[in-house]
Formats: sequence, C-alpha cells, structure tokens
Amino acid sequence: LADVQRSAGLPHAVIISGLRRVGKSTLLAQLAHTLDAETFYYLNFEDPRLAGFSLADFQTLDSIFAEEFGKSANYYFDEIQVVGKWEIYVRKLVDAACKVVITGSNASLLSSELGTRLTGRHITKEIFPFSYGEYLAAKNAQPGNETFLTYLSEGGFPEYLKNGSRETLKQLLNDIIERAIIGRKGIREKNALKELAVYLVSNTGKEASLNKITKTFGIKSVNTTKAFLSYLEDSYLVFSVRLFDYSLKKQAVNPKKIYSIDTGFIGANSAASSQDLGKMLENVIFLELKRRGMETYYYKGQKECDFVVKEGTKITHAIQVCYELTEENAGRETQGLTQAMENLKIKSGIIITAFQEEEISLGAGKIK
Repeated sequence: LADVQRSAGLPHAVIISGLRRVGKSTLLAQLAHTLDAETFYYLNFEDPRLAGFSLADFQTLDSIFAEEFGKSANYYFDEIQVVGKWEIYVRKLVDAACKVVITGSNASLLSSELGTRLTGRHITKEIFPFSYGEYLAAKNAQPGNETFLTYLSEGGFPEYLKNGSRETLKQLLNDIIERAIIGRKGIREKNALKELAVYLVSNTGKEASLNKITKTFGIKSVNTTKAFLSYLEDSYLVFSVRLFDYSLKKQAVNPKKIYSIDTGFIGANSAASSQDLGKMLENVIFLELKRRGMETYYYKGQKECDFVVKEGTKITHAIQVCYELTEENAGRETQGLTQAMENLKIKSGIIITAFQEEEISLGAGKIK
C-alpha cells in the first residue's frame, strides 16, 4: 500500500496488475480512502450493467460523476482493460493533471495499450498473493518452521486464507480459464487448454517442451500450444523462465521452466497425490524474485542452477534451491551452482534451504 501511495503522487497513471481475486480491488479501495477520503470517483468496469461500455461513453460518465458527486480530479477504475481504447481516455485525464489509479488482470492487454498512448506516462505495480511476511501479518502469526511449512502448503491467496476451502482455489482456476481466456479468445479446444493449465501448475519448476505438450494433449499445432501458454501467462496463472545464454537464439529455442502464481494454488489444482516440498520452495523463491522486480533465468551447463539474476548486462546472482541439503544431494546441488558461478564469473552463490544455514568455501568462491 505504501509503495503504491508513493507512486500515486507522481504525474503518471498508476496501473495495479495481477491475477483475479488476488486483492487488487481491496488495494484500490484502500488507496482511494487513504489518499483522497471523500473526493474521488470509482467504477468497476466488470459490473454486468456496464456491458457494451465504449470509449464514447466516458464523456457521459464524467458528466454523471460531476452531477452525482461534485468535482474531483481523482479517478479509481477496476478492470478497465475490458473497455476498448480505454488508454485514450486515461491519457486525457493524465494530461489534465488528474490522479488516475486503475487495476487490470491481463498483462498483454495492459502492456500493449499502455505502450501506445501512455508511453512514459504510467507506472505499473504487479500485485501477487501474500508473501510469507504478509501471510504472517494476515494470520497474526510468528515466523518459524511450523508457520513456514504451513505457508508452503496454504500459499497466500487472501480469500482462501479466510475461508480455508480449497474449492475456492479450484473454482478460481476454472473461472479464469472460462472467463478471461476461453470467453475472450473464442477457444474451441477447451478441454486441452484446461488440461494444459493443470499440467503446468502440477509441474512447477520443470521444463515445458512445446512439442511434447502438443503431442501429449492432442493440440492441433505447436503454434496453438504456444498461444495457450501465452494466454495462461497473460492471466497471471503461470510464469515462464528462459534459459540464460549470451545467444538470444539459444534462449529462444530452449525449453522454458514454468512456475505457478501460488503454492496453495498448486496444492489445490495439482494432479499429483503428494507435494514436492523442494519444488514448492523453489516456486516461493521464484515469486519473491518476481516481487522484487528481478530479471530471472535458469542456467544449464553439465548441471543445472535454478536461478541466475541479471542486472543491466551482468549476471549478479546465482541461486540454487534445495529443501534440505544432505550428504546424498550436496554434490549435485553445489556442482550446478559452482558451474554457474565459474562460467558466469560470479564470486559468490546462494543455496536456499528451508531451515539450514551454513557457509561453504570452494574453488569457485563462497556459497552461503
């Protein structure tokens, strides 16, 4: 909230984007009442009574706002991307020095439209399910082994943490696929798309081969599979991480690794009968890197390193994730990390475990 508040004081439109039901509307309401008390306009464009709302209707909307609530220069809009050419109206408000804060749940729609009319005039803030720290605050709990294991299992969706019903997370997956993807894209291969979504969520942290997926789910072409994956990413259900290579061509042709929006979401929708705690921890670490706005890749030489972080033109961090480091897996985990450190010229690396702490000195450098 404080981060978005600071941005809302700048001469830009503030865009809050993220998955449906993740708390964007709640944050928008908090901002409106905190920053502007009684002097703001608000509208949710997914209200069914606004079906068919178009660019031309914004002028009427302004007149109704002024007539009903008096004059204000503070605008708060939910899910504005459902209105075609909305960015023209928002640009007009920004040019008139109005404060504009909007939410959206489709990354592609938002980015393409922002890039046309609002280049340099917007700030985007992505919102995710609760981090571990936010989870503790919501639960009024203390950090520790027990609460962290519970967090790995439950994840951070606010609604689920309130009602405790996993049906909430199952229904959310179905609603997003039906409303945000199938309904808007007119997709005929509905079952294939739903099966693909469950497969990707169930296989977090694993490489996704487009050719293999196309054959497995009987999708008509690799291009269709590629489109399905982009729809799932645009809706914030999953994220893809590319292989790091100095050759952009090699980055493009190698499989991507897939991560889910939330670990509780994985548990509720996964086809697997038991949870892989190592993969759940890896997913949590990926989301934290994403929250911090880090440009993240995976690295593969003879062995694999889970994450490398790029800042500017340089790789600055190499990170391996292992739920528990043991005598049996220590060699494999450190080798993947040290290969990345040596080949990418990084002097220190990190192995993130659930509960262990140590510092190791090797030829490649220090591993914390």
